Amino acid sequence: MITGIIMASGFSSRMKGNKLLLELKGISIIERVIKTIKESDVDSVILVYREDVIKKIGMKNGVKTVYNDKAYLGQSQSIRLGIEHSPIDTEAYMFFVADQPFLDTYTINKLIGAFKAERNQIVMPEYNGKKGNPVIFSSRLKDELLNIHGDMGGRSIIRKRHGEVKIVKFSNDTLGKDIDTWDEYIRWR
Repeated sequence: MITGIIMASGFSSRMKGNKLLLELKGISIIERVIKTIKESDVDSVILVYREDVIKKIGMKNGVKTVYNDKAYLGQSQSIRLGIEHSPIDTEAYMFFVADQPFLDTYTINKLIGAFKAERNQIVMPEYNGKKGNPVIFSSRLKDELLNIHGDMGGRSIIRKRHGEVKIVKFSNDTLGKDIDTWDEYIRWR
């Protein structure tokens, strides 16, 4: 079982407002991300949120929602909550950033396929030469994931276990784009 964990409890500090609620082609960024993941081969989806409006969007789309009351601790807290609320038979955790609206099911499924084919500890995409998200971590790394701190996410584990990382290359770098600033939003809108 692959459990998708959407990390949606950040503060959008560079945007100065909740970027996840901005619309692209009539649908909010967060809803676009949720719908794409639900249409993929991910077996279970967990949305880690900080604001009630994000929870409501998750519930409307039929995903499990988990409140992050310590979002100020950074990505590590979202990772921890997602893992702690994952089904017991999870084989791998697939971590999604919530502001990546151009991600598609083909990309998600190709990453999952790479994990299932080789059972690498870590599978991550590379978009036109740049590493990105979502990243899959085998459940065998659960304890290491639960022990990370701050806003680094799983990067420290990836560096430490670089020989156990499977890179899946994509030539379309738009798939990996996230939206962090108002100028980026205007450009992509």
